[in-house]
Amino acid sequence: MGIDPGKTVGIACIDLEGRVLLLSHKYFASEEWIIWQINQVGTPVIVASDKPERSSLVDKTNAAFNSRLFYPQRVLRTYEKRELSKGLNIKNVHERDAYVAARKAFNAYKSKFMQIDSSVEAQRREEIKAKVIKKFSISEALENKKAGRR
Repeated sequence: MGIDPGKTVGIACIDLEGRVLLLSHKYFASEEWIIWQINQVGTPVIVASDKPERSSLVDKTNAAFNSRLFYPQRVLRTYEKRELSKGLNIKNVHERDAYVAARKAFNAYKSKFMQIDSSVEAQRREEIKAKVIKKFSISEALENKKAGRR
């Protein structure tokens, strides 16, 4: 899930297949509103920002779900954000930036997800993808071993 912090907060949730589950925004959104909105569609395994600078709102949301944090390595340009969000029914730049954050985090794991999709039976894919995000190797996740990395 992605968050665009600010006076108007944008949030976007996508599933581990990359499908949009939620796009929303609110002026002066509280942490409680954000968490409530996210809980309506599930529990995130990644909480992402579209900017490389740390945000207390992103960090606090992440802590509420014990997820992995994702911050991009550099500031994304407007044309990159438009390209990543092309074809979606996005109401404003806050939803767009939140979606871009979620999509960039998803794309960071895309090659691993494709490997899982081609080698793991359908009913276990989401579970294995979530474990890989939490630093398990695919084989560790399949064998229910402890993660060998931090």
